Amino acid sequence: MNTDEFRGLGFVPQKEIVYNKLLPYSDKLDEESNDILAKIKANLGRAVQLRELWPGVLFWTRKLSTYIRLYGRKFSKEDHVLFIKLLYELVTIPKLEISMMQGFARLLVNLLKKKELLSREDLELPWLPLYELLERILYSKTEHLGLNWFPNSVENVLKTLVKSCRPYFPEDATKEMLQEWRPLLCPFDVTMQKAISYFELFLPTTLPPALHQKGFKLWFDELMGLWVSVQNLPGWEGHLVNLFARLATDNIGYIDWDPYVDKIFTRILRSLNLPVGSSQVLVPRYLTNAYDIGHIVLWVSSMLGGPSKQTQKQLSGLFNSITSFFHPSNNGRWLMKLMKLVQRLPASVVRRLHRERYKKQTWLTPVPDSHKLTDQDITDFVESMKQPVLLAMFSKTGSLDAAQALQNLALMRPELVIPPVLEKTYPAMETLTEPHQLTATLSCVIGVARSLVSGGKRFPEGPKHMLPLLMRALPGVDPNDFSKCMITFQFIATFSTLVPLVDCSSAVHERDDLTEVERELCSVSAEFEDFVLQFMDRCFALIESSTLEQTREETETEKMTHLESLVELGLSSTFSTILTQCSKDIFKVALEKVFNFATTNIFETRVAGRMVADMCRAASKCHPAESLKLFVPHCCNAITQLTVNEDVLREEELDKELLWNLQLLSEITRVDGDKLLPYREQCVKILQRTLHLKCKQGYMLSCNLLHHLLRSASLIYPTEYCSIPGGFNKPLSEYFPIKDWGTPGDLWNLNIHWHVPTSEEKAFVFYILDIILQPELVKLQRHASGELEMPRDDILQSLTIVQHCLMGSGSFLPFLDGERITDLVPSLVSLGETALYTGVDYDMSRENYRDAICSVMRKLLHHILENSEDDTKSLFLIIKIIGDLLQFRGSYKHEFDSRWKSFNLVKKSMENRLHGRKQHIRALLIDRVMLQQELRKLTVEGCEYKTIHRDLLRDLLRLSTSTYSQVRSKAQQVFFVTLGSYNFCCRDLIPLVLEYLKPDRQDISQQQFKGALYCLLGNHNGVCLANLHDWDCIVQTWPAIISSGLSKAMSLEKPSIVRLFDDLADKIHRQYETIGLDFSVPDGSLEIALQIMKSKNPTTNLPLPTSEEIEKGVQLQQAKNIDSVLKYERLVNSLLDSLNQRNLPWKFEHIAIGFLSLLLRDDKPLPVPAIRFFVQSLNHDALVVRKMAISAVAGILKQLKRPHKKSGRESL
Repeated sequence: MNTDEFRGLGFVPQKEIVYNKLLPYSDKLDEESNDILAKIKANLGRAVQLRELWPGVLFWTRKLSTYIRLYGRKFSKEDHVLFIKLLYELVTIPKLEISMMQGFARLLVNLLKKKELLSREDLELPWLPLYELLERILYSKTEHLGLNWFPNSVENVLKTLVKSCRPYFPEDATKEMLQEWRPLLCPFDVTMQKAISYFELFLPTTLPPALHQKGFKLWFDELMGLWVSVQNLPGWEGHLVNLFARLATDNIGYIDWDPYVDKIFTRILRSLNLPVGSSQVLVPRYLTNAYDIGHIVLWVSSMLGGPSKQTQKQLSGLFNSITSFFHPSNNGRWLMKLMKLVQRLPASVVRRLHRERYKKQTWLTPVPDSHKLTDQDITDFVESMKQPVLLAMFSKTGSLDAAQALQNLALMRPELVIPPVLEKTYPAMETLTEPHQLTATLSCVIGVARSLVSGGKRFPEGPKHMLPLLMRALPGVDPNDFSKCMITFQFIATFSTLVPLVDCSSAVHERDDLTEVERELCSVSAEFEDFVLQFMDRCFALIESSTLEQTREETETEKMTHLESLVELGLSSTFSTILTQCSKDIFKVALEKVFNFATTNIFETRVAGRMVADMCRAASKCHPAESLKLFVPHCCNAITQLTVNEDVLREEELDKELLWNLQLLSEITRVDGDKLLPYREQCVKILQRTLHLKCKQGYMLSCNLLHHLLRSASLIYPTEYCSIPGGFNKPLSEYFPIKDWGTPGDLWNLNIHWHVPTSEEKAFVFYILDIILQPELVKLQRHASGELEMPRDDILQSLTIVQHCLMGSGSFLPFLDGERITDLVPSLVSLGETALYTGVDYDMSRENYRDAICSVMRKLLHHILENSEDDTKSLFLIIKIIGDLLQFRGSYKHEFDSRWKSFNLVKKSMENRLHGRKQHIRALLIDRVMLQQELRKLTVEGCEYKTIHRDLLRDLLRLSTSTYSQVRSKAQQVFFVTLGSYNFCCRDLIPLVLEYLKPDRQDISQQQFKGALYCLLGNHNGVCLANLHDWDCIVQTWPAIISSGLSKAMSLEKPSIVRLFDDLADKIHRQYETIGLDFSVPDGSLEIALQIMKSKNPTTNLPLPTSEEIEKGVQLQQAKNIDSVLKYERLVNSLLDSLNQRNLPWKFEHIAIGFLSLLLRDDKPLPVPAIRFFVQSLNHDALVVRKMAISAVAGILKQLKRPHKKSGRESL
């Protein structure tokens, strides 16, 4: 930790996200994070002091989770401990509402995740409150009677919470736990299951050796004896095994497992459920109680090594006995388990090896030298696993598990694993009749690629195989076999990423310090150019056989099929990787070849054209200056010549050559913005000529060009992803690329070249907006005010241009601003949003086009809805633009999610778990830094809700209840996303949605009615307005849903409406969680909150609450409790009133009774009228109602049961 940083921050951060330091504006982040952290500490402390659980504490704990996501654990150890203690107090509040408890628990898990940051001296947490919490929720006495409604996820959250707190239980905890749960240990009783699962979850196993007498030694012999003595696989045995596995991992070298090794392996073999003998009887109970493979693997890998070598002997025996089951011709339900075993065991051994040899020492107990794995242990382990893994390569379940196993085995012993894999791969590449064999072997070679290419002392001849493999893989680029084609692309891309494709053959004569292998590689590297050109020929052949004319009948769709889009992605990313890793000489040859191919042919723009344009884009991205010099003048000249004649502008069908050149130009401009500046005049001319073409396909391509020009100039992004900083264009005497085969990127010297918009680029962006966007807005404004008549096609064209301008320059346009709406939720603490700096300084002197677009769109929308509501295409675009106005600042959430996913996949397939410490290849590290930048752009949680947002959301609501179903559907999607972004806006909108359901409204159409119901229902993962966990909202929505049964627009003859009500009721029943009535805060947390407010570094800037404020907080909290009870009773009474309406349809009666049964609780008896209703319903005509009434009355009886006095043993 350098001292400058310490001085800048004022404290030593626990563990921050290192990628933030590599952002182009990293110098501003320390100040920003300190500012945010000070606000979080001040407001969170203040909210707890003032006893305001909702919204104060909940709001600021969410801010803390976001802070951790953005900066990591960038706070001092003192703050870290205080945050944990405060959240522990909050999580264990006895009557806390369940959704709040889950929120606090998730944050607490996050704070405790990196256990090496806090030792047992820094933190101690009691275990009893957690046990009481689990007992109350997981073994609830009232949940089965419908008096408590818990979400499905609660069990996992609570168990993870206990696992995270476990290392910090006090040293006497083990003794206390045994006293508490030993009485339950009876193998003939169901309590045994409960006791053992509590032991598995709670018993601490990370105590230091000095405290082992107070730890596992108190229970080890007893539980081990129990395990040895049972033979009938009871349900609790799996939990015991999990406990032993954890104990073994945490205490390698401190427990002698030798007496039990035989038994352990016998049980493991039995647990695999392999069919043996002729009868092959599988006892079904064994299937359910089999051991968890993840824990078996931990147990085995922790017992390896040590003086006796017993475990390795048994493990070799185990694999010898089961190897034949891995043969590809054997198949059965046991196979999945075997594959999991083979995949996870090497990973677990690699993890152990990393911990013993490479990991930094922490407070956790280190492995004693006598029990560390020796080189011989590792060799024996790899030898024992080699045979089954090589058989598993061709398994029926696919080769992925085997590839992951080989990846980890090759990290340990490449010389044992890689040669047999290559022996299978070379013949597979020659055969034409067994494609499955090829795909399986290639995916395994991809797994070991990094170990193969980097060679090292153990396997120096590895790199020699690279070029022969690449050359032989080329025929796999085959248009007729999709899976082979994709795996070949992945194979070539993986190897290209690892190796600089530079011709080093001249180094043989120039340098005399080369080893024999290096000399050989130098002479082989002369073939790289040949390989790149052959690969391009293969791609061209693939493209020519993919053209629309060849692959489609006349009647079929013109869009790309899913498979074609995957091939397109594979082709473009592989080609891009190859060009990134090429030397300048090879690149020039490749550029010329791709330029000739693109300009001597004319492609249709849907399939083949997209692929060629992608290849050209890859070339221009790698070396923009050289590529643009070739492409831009060619395309601009062609387009200018083809549009000389004015008639072209009015043609419905355009010349293919014109479309192709437009497509090509729009793709090659997706490059580094400042390299485009020399061509800006030519590009703008082309835009002015082609944006108003009559042909839709033509102006869409032109709009893409507009979008890409603006985007390239306005975003911040890395401009190169080469595997070595600075590229390969240095003379061989200074730099020798062969040494960099397979080297990881150096995180501290990444030297990322960022594109940060210059003032010239900013001026260019606003120039385009002034000359292209401004006239369109003026036109649409005049049309909206009735001054100018525009045909629908023209409106659509103008809207498309506006949308692409907004998408291209979104990051330069400040967010919409307006007056804050503050009266939705009263709070004693500030609920302000946090502004993050994303590298853009908004230029307030220029016109804010976001505001301009917003006002024009709203006018145009109202004009269209009043005069031509059937112009649905324009409405679709307006909805999209409104969504972008509200949310978009340079990147989309779904794109970010898919990039994050693919980043994780690539990371997994190429990571080095043995040496650890972020040893990824450079391109991957740069990608991760870029994702950090995107994450900052997309973090807009806790946005203040302003009047402009209210207006746009009301417009969206109007569109969500439109006459046309597609308009409704598109508007609802944007509506739901937006609801989740602004604080408390749902409270503002619920009354407006419910207006459409009122029974006395005569002017509501069925479409509006349906739209409103969909708005209440929400989408599958967003906000559900009908079921917000808040009394204020439910009191409005539930009675409104019931009374809508009397509305004129409601018709039970319409199946779609019936289905909607079913879905609504179903969703409410599924998602409802008991809402709290008691919001009191325990005194213990007040003291910690005070410490948080007083703690230094960073110092909080809010004064401590005065005694009057604290008193006011207590009164408000008591008032909130009383108000909640009143609202609860009001809701029950209004549902009963609805049920008493004479002409309520039967369906709504059933829904209302369902809602009433959800409102039973164990802390407040049901009001008397509701009890009377349920008792009377016990003999109702309808079976459904009788069933609901029976279960409700059972709950009511439990509520009203008198508490019995319990007398202690002494008094008996």
